Amino acid sequence: MKILVIEDNQDLAANLGDFLEEQGHTVDFAADGVTGLHLAVVNDFDVIVLDLNLPGMDGLEVCRKLREEAHKSTPVLMLTARDALEQKLAGFDAGADDYLVKPFALQEVAARLAVLQRRGKGAGPRILRVADLEYNLDTLEVSRAGKAISLNPTALKILRALMEASPAVVTRQELETRVWGEELPDSDSLRVHIHGLRAAIDKPFPTPLIHTRHGIGYRLAAEGKG
Repeated sequence: MKILVIEDNQDLAANLGDFLEEQGHTVDFAADGVTGLHLAVVNDFDVIVLDLNLPGMDGLEVCRKLREEAHKSTPVLMLTARDALEQKLAGFDAGADDYLVKPFALQEVAARLAVLQRRGKGAGPRILRVADLEYNLDTLEVSRAGKAISLNPTALKILRALMEASPAVVTRQELETRVWGEELPDSDSLRVHIHGLRAAIDKPFPTPLIHTRHGIGYRLAAEGKG
């Protein structure tokens, strides 16, 4: 495997690199988030070992930019000294594929990386489909009836939540939490973003997919479905 280790602890990075190289793998290193992101974008690695706490740019931001801006689907094993559930959920939400809490056995890292490599090779594109609307979760490309649709990051998060729940209703509170977390916006923000999403995926087409359930939330489905 060709492995990128993004870790600012030089001793840990050296131990991990020595162990992986002894097993026949090729290992590149970065000691900060900015350098790590650059290497991950311009090279094709089989897997990435990514520390959560990094100088310059933390691991969550590195992973998020790798997925959302660079559209790279390289499997990521995230490392952290924290075992809090919210940290793990934040890592997965940013695009991490697996999570390992320090301290750990080097053998376990190698085993998890092997699993991620096999999973990465065997996985096809992750595509959500509702009627003639498609959303590729790996490339963040959206299309309807074969026509490409450009959406901003907030609209993409709302669309993903609606498509994953389709044809069920997603409450306003669920959508706001999914998009903004605990820092909720003013009361009109969601409505404004829904309006923009409708303009992009419904207005140019004869059949609307986004439906309002007044006082509750929104659902995305073809008319009459669910």
